[in-house]
Amino acid sequence: MIIKKSEFTISSPSIARCPSDTKAEYAFIGRSNVGKSSLINMLCNHKGLAKTSAKPGKTLLINHFIINNEWYLVDLPGYGYAKNSKTVRNKLEQMIAQYILQRKQLVNVFVLIDIRHEQQKIDREFVDWLGESNIPFSIIFTKADKLSPSKAKSNALLWMKKLEDRWEALPPYFITSAETKAGKEEVLDYIEQINNTLE
Repeated sequence: MIIKKSEFTISSPSIARCPSDTKAEYAFIGRSNVGKSSLINMLCNHKGLAKTSAKPGKTLLINHFIINNEWYLVDLPGYGYAKNSKTVRNKLEQMIAQYILQRKQLVNVFVLIDIRHEQQKIDREFVDWLGESNIPFSIIFTKADKLSPSKAKSNALLWMKKLEDRWEALPPYFITSAETKAGKEEVLDYIEQINNTLE
């Protein structure tokens, strides 16, 4: 798939304010500072599409971007940002859960994981929750340029292997870098495959 057009549509404080049409939605979520905005901009060939920030925890709304006038890329707030107050955190968690569990247009959640780190409890809990809720999702490992290709691959395999303690079938995963554009085609082809099954 080639993205020829990507435009910001709307920022919504709740699922009720999200776009009312029926186009497929692909949500991107991860811990604060995982490189989500950079990855979205890389996938869309659009440097300023998602606002990148040196300060994590900036995304506080559900952001919709229309892609090729055909489907939505949805930028969700990061989870587990400790510097947000408890009230803000609870509100965000509620908003994210509502969107993921109730949004009929949502066809896949991409969970972003920093490939440099071992499996963190917060990521694992989120992934398990998606599985228990029967939400289709895939894992995108980010920042692969920070490691050698072999180390990136072994880190990703190790992370996935740890899921086997609870998971019978493992979700698809992708190794990416916003810097080198690694994994871009694989992620976009995966979205295209899903879109083709929806037609």
